[in-house]
Amino acid sequence: MNAQFKKGVLELCVLVLLDKRDFYGYELIKQITENIEISEGSVYPVLRRILKQGYCTTYLTESSEGPSRKYYHLTEEGKLYLQEQKKEYKHFTQGVNALMEEDENE
Repeated sequence: MNAQFKKGVLELCVLVLLDKRDFYGYELIKQITENIEISEGSVYPVLRRILKQGYCTTYLTESSEGPSRKYYHLTEEGKLYLQEQKKEYKHFTQGVNALMEEDENE
């Protein structure tokens, strides 16, 4: 898949997953890569950005498998932002699909 496509929707993927439950970074990567092939390092800049924007918070939890894990939690502001992004994404993809259908009908 085109790298620009993935880059454009990665933030949306992260927000959608965090809306379902809290995740730590590597766990998010594993969830996303089950559906989309991405590099591991691409998720952390997204997490830092949404954290800085106030769309998520973090907390540490002890792990029996090593050091404490930093979990990411979607804030109320993040949930509102996600709803806006989902609407924009649906509108965008409907437009692209309409253009592709026009091309197929010609």
